[in-house]
Amino acid sequence: MRKITQDAIRAFSEHKKFKRGNTEVEVCVSELFAELKLHGNTIAKSGVFDGLMISSAGWNTVTTKERLNGLEGVNIHQKDFTWYLNGHEWNGAWVSIGTWNLLDKFPNKTYNYSMHYLD
Repeated sequence: MRKITQDAIRAFSEHKKFKRGNTEVEVCVSELFAELKLHGNTIAKSGVFDGLMISSAGWNTVTTKERLNGLEGVNIHQKDFTWYLNGHEWNGAWVSIGTWNLLDKFPNKTYNYSMHYLD
């Protein structure tokens, strides 16, 4: 993992402002919420109440994948141009990691991207 990713992820997890190169962490509302941005696009959100949410922001790049893989509970790999998040095919849309990880416990369910819960 590159140093910029390590530093950005540390700042994101601690809800501290960070900016280096194309990567930035913005902190909102008295440090209750943080956003991880790459080239100005939000790729991760963390809130005291919402937990961790991620998106590729439409950019399925090596750098996006590296930044997201730095987050705890996130493991993205690619096979034949398809991204897999924690072992399940993922289209890059916003997902709640806490709910996404329930797919292993409920294998006959699918993730509802619009409502962020299992159908």
